[in-house]
Amino acid sequence: MVSSRSSSKPLTVLGIETSCDETAAAIVTRASDGSGMIRSNIVLSQLTEHAAFGGVVPEIAARAHVEALDGVIAAALREAKAGWNDLDAIAVTAGPGLIGGLLLGTVTAAAIAAARGLALMPINHLEGHALTATLTDGLAFPYLLLLVSGGHSQFLLVEGVGRYKRLGTTIDDALGEAFDKTAKLLGLAYPGGPSVELCARNGDPERFDLPRPLTGTAGCDFSFSGLKTAVRQVAEANAPLSDQDLADLCAGFQMAVGDVLEDRLRHAVAACRSGPNGRPGHLVAAGGVAANLYLRERLEQAAAALGLTFIAPAPDLCTDNAAMIAWAGVSRLVEGFPASDNIAARARWPLDEAAEPVIGAGRKGARA
Repeated sequence: MVSSRSSSKPLTVLGIETSCDETAAAIVTRASDGSGMIRSNIVLSQLTEHAAFGGVVPEIAARAHVEALDGVIAAALREAKAGWNDLDAIAVTAGPGLIGGLLLGTVTAAAIAAARGLALMPINHLEGHALTATLTDGLAFPYLLLLVSGGHSQFLLVEGVGRYKRLGTTIDDALGEAFDKTAKLLGLAYPGGPSVELCARNGDPERFDLPRPLTGTAGCDFSFSGLKTAVRQVAEANAPLSDQDLADLCAGFQMAVGDVLEDRLRHAVAACRSGPNGRPGHLVAAGGVAANLYLRERLEQAAAALGLTFIAPAPDLCTDNAAMIAWAGVSRLVEGFPASDNIAARARWPLDEAAEPVIGAGRKGARA
């Protein structure tokens, strides 16, 4: 096992990200004063490969990673003007995600680390999102995190590197999944999130009466399945949909999501106030859905009303990227987390491993 270097010395880490449908590599350096610099951040998207299917096909994603990863890593080194001897460690997403892509990323990272004598750091993809604001904004702990992506919708209290307390999560669909499925049923282009946001710009958000699931209830869990179903019912009742119908429906969906997030945020802040650390001063939004400009504006206004400063990384650092993985590796090295000789890819890997699974209930009974 390769030991970590002193936290007072500069650290340079290669990050590798292959958890879904982006093949990504990045070089990030932490200076001796603790500041971070993204020296390269190469992301090769697979949108065209999956567009015809309206979603990510795991086997296609894995094959695309195989074809692209070596070239993407070489491009990251080239753009950063770095060689293998300039690196201190390799950080790689070990989960959660699609197992085929994760296996390729972890095997590649392990081979490079072994050949070059570098520390090997397995990273939780969600931790990469959680720590991005400490790279981009130098944010201090603790802070409240809203993590919203295609696979996750959670409120977490980020107390430090490796210290995450889940306050609430989705009991059915993740928000990014709800965006994608809404786009698909309305016949909009993949990926669904940007398509819905674009279509909503010319719409009347108050024309259609859509539900706001779980608003007004205790806690800060989410539910988006009913909202997605309501969109389908409205679409069927008004078929065939004109361009204006589509715009109004997308605007209504997006406003309903904003209302839900505002309501759940109030409960999350209340949960922080009742905890031992009191109320954090910042709300951070991360994950692919945090790139939505309408929702960013809604969250910024809601956070200000609650006395919080809102922070969201640049949109390209909200979506999947390797800079966040490299920085998570840097952060773990600095905090003394050990490097690993072996990495097991994990399709499921909760950020707060002490949290109990959330059980929802529907017409057919309880569900995980």
